[in-house]
Amino acid sequence: MKLVYSDQYDMNLGNHVFPSLKYHLIREKLLRDQIAIPQDFVEPPAASDDDVALVHHREYIRKLQAGKLSYLEILRLEIPYSPELVRAVWLSAGGSILAGRLALENGVGVNLGGGFHHAHPAHGEGFCVLNDFSIAIRRLQKDKLIERAMTVDCDVHQGNGTATIFAGDPSVFTLSIHQENNYPYPKPASTLDINMRDGAEDEEYLRELEKGLDQALGEFQPDLISYVAGADPYQDDQLGGLRLSLPGLERRDRLVFEKARAKKIPVTVTLAGGYARHLEETVQIHTNTIRVAKEFAK
Repeated sequence: MKLVYSDQYDMNLGNHVFPSLKYHLIREKLLRDQIAIPQDFVEPPAASDDDVALVHHREYIRKLQAGKLSYLEILRLEIPYSPELVRAVWLSAGGSILAGRLALENGVGVNLGGGFHHAHPAHGEGFCVLNDFSIAIRRLQKDKLIERAMTVDCDVHQGNGTATIFAGDPSVFTLSIHQENNYPYPKPASTLDINMRDGAEDEEYLRELEKGLDQALGEFQPDLISYVAGADPYQDDQLGGLRLSLPGLERRDRLVFEKARAKKIPVTVTLAGGYARHLEETVQIHTNTIRVAKEFAK
């Protein structure tokens, strides 16, 4: 199975709660654990500005590229602005487009970056600059490779940017399962929001996720599922208040893929958030997601 990755996904944030070094560490662990070999990794092209403009406003794109964001706009991002950041997010968007194409060919496509679900059409927030997988959905629709898509967002935070982007669009079903009492505030409505209580553990979470997936796939038949596989529902995450274990998170991944396979729907994966107190645990969660994904590829 091909894995979309670039060394330049690392935004060089330094000592920041968002560990963008994780992308490199995930690649190294996949190699070390013999889940992947070097030839499995494919370098994405950066998304074009026209691709990005399928979701984001041209003025926002211009300000990002020219370094013209206001102080308040940078504050809202919660990560420092730099040319490396811009390069990384354009590459991540290109990576999600490529992963979407690979999913349509092979049943599963994985982008080791991406999942930036808080980015809105005219602004970024919450560590998210461009909504990469939404850009990918729009590009695949434009190329007439798909008509309908479903986002399954399992990050601990609600996908507010995604909900806003696809609001009122009958061609995209947005499902978000997240901790209710957590960022963002307010939470614009997804097609289906599953609001988990503080401290929810494996069995409760998996029961609600399965119920939500069955409801969503009963109502809507997508040509592609975009799975946002956040590591932050983990019990020791610094920015989350759910209590999923490592095996519980792996069962979550398997549940998404099994539901998709039962209906013969390709799945594209982005990794999204993860802020465990010990970085190696975030890396392990993401590595487990990719190992499970590999089992479901053609």
